[in-house]
This record gives sequence, C-alpha cells and structure tokens, in this order.
Amino acid sequence: MRPFLFRLFAAVALSAPTACATTAASQTEVGRLEAEVRTLRAAQASLVERLERLENRDAVSRARSVSPAPTASPATAASAKPEAASSQGGEALGMAPSELTVVRLKPKKEPAPRINTAVAVTEPDPDQMEMFISPVEGSSGTGSSGSVVSTGSLAPSRMEVPEKDPDILDAEYERAVAMLRTGNVEGGVETLTRFAAENPRHPRADNALYFSGLGQMGLKDAAGAAKTFERLIKNYPAGDAVQDGMLRLAECRVRLNQAVDARALYTRVVTQFPGTAAATQAEQRLAALSP
Repeated sequence: MRPFLFRLFAAVALSAPTACATTAASQTEVGRLEAEVRTLRAAQASLVERLERLENRDAVSRARSVSPAPTASPATAASAKPEAASSQGGEALGMAPSELTVVRLKPKKEPAPRINTAVAVTEPDPDQMEMFISPVEGSSGTGSSGSVVSTGSLAPSRMEVPEKDPDILDAEYERAVAMLRTGNVEGGVETLTRFAAENPRHPRADNALYFSGLGQMGLKDAAGAAKTFERLIKNYPAGDAVQDGMLRLAECRVRLNQAVDARALYTRVVTQFPGTAAATQAEQRLAALSP
C-alpha cells in the first residue's frame, strides 16, 4: 500500500510543473494571436480608407472628363424650345418625334370693310374760307365784300408775345419797390400793378400786388387797395403774401366802415392759418373790434 501511495504522490508532483508550463504557453499563444488580430484589423481599416480615396478620385476624374454642353444663344434656345416641347409631347403620347407633323395655320382672308360713298363730297364756300386764310407776307388779300385785308392787321393776333428775360423782370420789380421807398408812391403803384398784370406767372406777381395795395393805402385810396388785395387773395391763394394780404384787406374794410366784413376776414385768418403770426395779429384786432 505504501509503495503505491508513494508512486502516486510522485506522479502528481511531476505533473504539476507540466500543467503550469502548458498554461503559460497557452497564454503566450493567445497574446500573440490577439496581437496579430489587431494588426490585421488596422491593416484592413487602412485598406478600406485607401479604397474610398481611390473611388472618390475616380469619380472626380470621370466628372472632369465629361465636356460641358455648348451654350446656346437666346435665339437658338428659343427656337429649340418648341422642338423639345413637341418631342416631349410625342414621347408622352407614345409617338416617335419623326411621326409628328407641323401644321401651319394661315390667316383668314377677310374682305376690307366697305366705305360708304353715298354722301357726296362738296367743296367749302370760298367766301367762308377766306376768313381762315392769312395772306402771304408782303401781299394783300380781299375779303368776302371785296375789301382789302392787310397783313399788318392780322399779324398782331397771330404773333406770340415773346417772354421777357427773368433778370430784366426782377430788375423791373426791384425798381418799382424802390419807387415806393423813395416817395414816388404813385409811380410805384402803377409800375407794380402793370408788372402783375403783364407777368401773372412770375414768382413775385403776388408780392407786386401786395406792395401795390400798400401804396394805395398810403395814398388814402382804401377802396382801390381793397380791390388790389381781393385780386391777390383770389389769384394767389397759395402765395406767401396771402396772409398779410388778408390782414390788409380787413384793415381796408375797417377804414371803409365795414366792420362786419373785417371781423369775417380776421376770423378766416385765425381759422385758416392757426399758430402763425398773422393769426396772432388777427386775434388781437378781433378783440379790438369787439363792441
């Protein structure tokens, strides 16, 4: 019994180092295999990345090798559109483009409208036409009664009045105002009135009427001044002198003992031009006129 046990323990003791050596060798092999797997995976990833780069480069090369379509002119493009539309329409209907036929429509030939010739054409009366015919310059014509019509008598009605130089008009206006300042009131009033009548569209036409009315008030002509201011307000309602002109017209009404009209004018200034200096003066004078 003892020898058997002794041999058994000896076998166990001898097999223990062998098992340890086998386990260590297995672990070393596993580590080596894992290292090889990692290497293979890295190589595979590198190959996949390289393949993707090659595919992208090949796609770019194919795109560059395709030549762009020639640019067509607007006229060519316009003419090509109907053909493309017809070919697409033919393909949509299941027909080949060669099977389509071009049909050209011709306009209908309608007869021209007939002109009514039933009304007879008569020449105008020569006696009536003479009044519309002006004689040639240097000659004379005869009227329906045989009287001679001179060219000079018709020329003024047909000639247009030439426009004056703006600088000349401005100088004329300044000269007329200077007459009022230097004491020649009558001459200034006459010149300003004529200036406004002859140049109604001049920028200073309303001012000419205003100063002319002031001159008439200085000459104690309240009635004439009132007419001048009325003309100013009527003809130039949007002018820069209309507010003062209404105040002066109301003053003329007061001088002519027309207090009711004066109050109406002052009230109109206050209502139509609120917040202005003219409205303030009108309010003060209204208070002075109140009974």
